Amino acid sequence: MVTVLGFDCAGRGCGAAVLIDGAVAAQRSEPMERGQAAALLPLIAAVLAEAGRPASGLDLVAVTVGPGGFTGLRIGIAAARGLALAAGIPAIGITSFAAQAAAVPAVLRAARSLAVALDSKRAEVFLQNFAADGEACGEAALVTPETAAARLPPGPLILAGDGAARLLPALGPRACLAPESEIPDPAAVARLGLAAWRAGERRPPRPLYLRAPDTSLPRTGR
Repeated sequence: MVTVLGFDCAGRGCGAAVLIDGAVAAQRSEPMERGQAAALLPLIAAVLAEAGRPASGLDLVAVTVGPGGFTGLRIGIAAARGLALAAGIPAIGITSFAAQAAAVPAVLRAARSLAVALDSKRAEVFLQNFAADGEACGEAALVTPETAAARLPPGPLILAGDGAARLLPALGPRACLAPESEIPDPAAVARLGLAAWRAGERRPPRPLYLRAPDTSLPRTGR
C-alpha cells in the first residue's frame, strides 16, 4: 500500500491531497491570494486525518516548486522537506506547469494543443507548452501576453493556469480556457510525484523561479 501526500501553495490557492494506492483518500483546496503560510499545515493535517493516515504513515511527499509566488514556494518546499525528513521518506518536486497540465481532462487535450500560463504578478506570464500525452514541449519562458502567440503552436489551443485568461485577447477564437484551471489539483501533484519517483527521480524539491526575486537595495546613509 503506497500513500502519497501532494500539496500546492505556489499560486492563488492552497491545496493538499492524500492518495492511497492511486485513489484519492482525501482532498481539499482553498483559493487565496495570500495567507498560505498560515493555511498550509492545518490543511495538510486535515487531509491526513480525513484519510486516516498519520504523517509517519506516508511513503512519499510531492509539492509544486513553481514558478509562482516566492513566499508560497519557500513555504511549500520547506514543508515538504520537513515532513519528508521527519518521516524518513523522499520528497519530490513537481513544476506548477506540469500540475496544471495534468489536471486538464484527456479528452480536451486530445482535441487541442495545451499551454499553461501562470501569472507572474507583473506584465509577463510564465508559459509552457504540453503535448497531448502530458509531456512538456520545450523550455518554459517568461513572455508578455502580446508576444506569447509566437511561442504557441498553431491551430486550436486550450489554456490552463491562473495567467491563461490574459492571453485570450491576443489569440482570438482559436483559444479557450480549461475548466477550473486556476488552482493546481493537489491529487495531480501527488500522482505526478509518484510517477516521477517510480521513473527514478531522486532530487529533492528545488524552486523554479524563471524570474529574479523582487528586491530593494538598502539605502546608504551619508
